[in-house]
Amino acid sequence: MSITVVYTIVTLAVIGAAAAVILYFVAQKFKVIEDPRIDDVDEALPGANCGGCGFAGCRAFAEACVKASELGDLNCPVGGNETMSNVASILGLEAVKKDPRVAYIRCNGTCDHRPKTSSFDGATTCAIASSVYSGESGCQFGCLGYGDCFDACDFDAIVMHPETGIPEIIDDKCVACGACVDACPKDLIELRKKMPKNRKVVVSCRNQDKGGVARKACSVACIGCSKCFKECPFDAITMENNLAYIDSDKCKLCRKCVAVCPTGAIIEENFPPRKVKPEEKKETEPVN
Repeated sequence: MSITVVYTIVTLAVIGAAAAVILYFVAQKFKVIEDPRIDDVDEALPGANCGGCGFAGCRAFAEACVKASELGDLNCPVGGNETMSNVASILGLEAVKKDPRVAYIRCNGTCDHRPKTSSFDGATTCAIASSVYSGESGCQFGCLGYGDCFDACDFDAIVMHPETGIPEIIDDKCVACGACVDACPKDLIELRKKMPKNRKVVVSCRNQDKGGVARKACSVACIGCSKCFKECPFDAITMENNLAYIDSDKCKLCRKCVAVCPTGAIIEENFPPRKVKPEEKKETEPVN
C-alpha cells in the first residue's frame, strides 16, 4: 500500500471523527426535550388527523393541549367530550363540555324546485365551476352538485342523492371535522348544534336576492319576508341580506317559524307528524 493511500485513509478518518464530534456537540446544544405528556395525550386522541380541531393533526393538537393553561378553546370534534375529559385528566386540567355539532347543507334547491337555465360543460368540480359561472339555474347561491364536499369527507358521512343532485349528510357518521365546510365554495355548509334525535329546524337557503328574484329562481327560496323572525319567541332568528338565519344554539325546536314560512324555505327534520287540531279535523270532514 502506497504512502499516498495511507495518508488519504488517515485524513478521511480524522475528518470523519472531527465531524462526528462537532455534530454531537451541536445536537446536544440544540436538542429539544419534549414533554412526555404529549405522547400520553396523543394516544388518548382518536388519531383521525382530520384537522377539525384547527391543527395540522392529532400530534399538533396534543402539543397545543400540553402547552395550554386551560382547555376551554381546545376541542377534538371527533372524540367529543369523552376524549377531552381523558385529555384533561392527563394534564390535570378541567374539561369544558361542549355541545356536539353536525354538518348541514343549507340548500334545498333540488331539480323540482330550481329549474335549469343553462348547462355547464367544463370540469366537474364545485371549486372550478364556481369560479367561472354562477350555476345551471337562476340561483347563483345554490349547490352546484359536483360533490367537492363528498370528496373531502373521510368518514363516509356524505352521499350524493342520485335524483336531486344535492349532497346529504348522514348525521350518525358526521364528526363535525369541518372538511366539507372548507370544501364548499358557495359557503352552503355549516356546523350546527346536534339536537336530540337528530332533529333540525333550518332555513335551507342561502339566496340573498330580493324576494321576487329569489322565488323565481327557486320555488322554496327564502324571500326575506321576516315572518319567521317576528314569530320566534326565543330570538333565534336574524335577518340579513334578504335572508333569514336560525341560530341552532338558541333554537328550542318549537317549529312556530315553520308554520308561518310562505315558501317552505324552513325545513323541519326527524319530528313526529304534527297533531291535527279538532277544528281542523271538523273543517276537513265531508259534508253528507
